[in-house]
Amino acid sequence: MEIKGKKILVTGADGFIGSHLTEMLVQEGATVKALSQYNSFNFWGWLEDSPYLSDIEVLTGDIRDAHYCKKITQEIDIIFNLAALIAIPFSYTAPQSYLDTNIQGALNICQAALENNVQRVIQISTSEVYGTAQYVPIDEKHPLQPQSPYSASKIGADAMAMSYYYSFNLPVTIARPFNTYGPRQSARAVIPTIISQIAQGKNPINLGDTTPTRDFNFVLDTCRGLLLIAKHESTIGEVVNIGSNYEISVADTFHTIQRLMNASHINLWQDPQRIRPEKSEVKRLWCDNTKIKTLTGFEPQYNIEQGLQLTIDWFLEPKNKEKYKTDIYNV
Repeated sequence: MEIKGKKILVTGADGFIGSHLTEMLVQEGATVKALSQYNSFNFWGWLEDSPYLSDIEVLTGDIRDAHYCKKITQEIDIIFNLAALIAIPFSYTAPQSYLDTNIQGALNICQAALENNVQRVIQISTSEVYGTAQYVPIDEKHPLQPQSPYSASKIGADAMAMSYYYSFNLPVTIARPFNTYGPRQSARAVIPTIISQIAQGKNPINLGDTTPTRDFNFVLDTCRGLLLIAKHESTIGEVVNIGSNYEISVADTFHTIQRLMNASHINLWQDPQRIRPEKSEVKRLWCDNTKIKTLTGFEPQYNIEQGLQLTIDWFLEPKNKEKYKTDIYNV
């Protein structure tokens, strides 16, 4: 399926990945409706500063409302459902909110897509659903293990979406990105936490457990993977990982950023409040990206150092740096 000329809805378009994906879709020639969560300030998140804002139809609402979902999916060809609560620490505090947004939201989007004959639904998952790797690299057949209320809610959302494929033949794909990073990412994530603290002169840098490993992916690679999944009908009814097939520890990530920012004098300190409950910490994530390569021809275009340098450059711009509050622990 070609993207050019298609009418596409991106939910969660005001967020980190969603805003980049929305812009990429505009570049591909799509007609894009971008859903930003309703708020009384009429604030559109990262879309506010988008150079493509005049080419985007911004909607404000909430995927928890089934009637609203049915309305905004009329005459839509493709839906990318990125709307979700994603912060793991906050899911310990407010698990019900994660069920309402992530599972009920996925249900509402799928039901609306079914009733409005949407051609493709891309449900965005997360590698957190795998839990600590039982084998590596992690392929799509790896067991699921809900090590946080967040990951449990995403397992439920994926299952709900796939049930619509099996029950009603809705053309669903579960896209499962591993850890995405890049410009605009929330400071609750480890890479922005490191960069923003160094950029604002903090020493030592406060982090949680630095022993876990991750398969970090630059945001433009993740978004390109999502586009390729939508373009290829071979992905319908499939779960598809998006990752680099490269593993690095949090500690080594810190040292790489430290080197790229010429901050050898900066020390690292383990902040107790940033430590997840012992059984909840996902110790190892490493993506097997064979399936997405086979089905779509996907190849990552940015290695870890290239992506980190682009991310650092963005964070060092004064207008971006001032958006981040390094004096608090962002959950």
